[in-house]
Amino acid sequence: MNMTLSIAPLISLVAGILILAVPRLLNYIVAIYLIIIGLLGLFGAGNFNLH
Repeated sequence: MNMTLSIAPLISLVAGILILAVPRLLNYIVAIYLIIIGLLGLFGAGNFNLH
């Protein structure tokens, strides 16, 4: 069985759960998410998969 898990949807899921739990964290979560996605894009890890 081969199971792949992309990092962007996983980060999005965690961010969504945190926003639902603590709405005051919205600005920080969005900022951290954008920084992480930007860094992954810059360093060519956009197709990074966990096996």
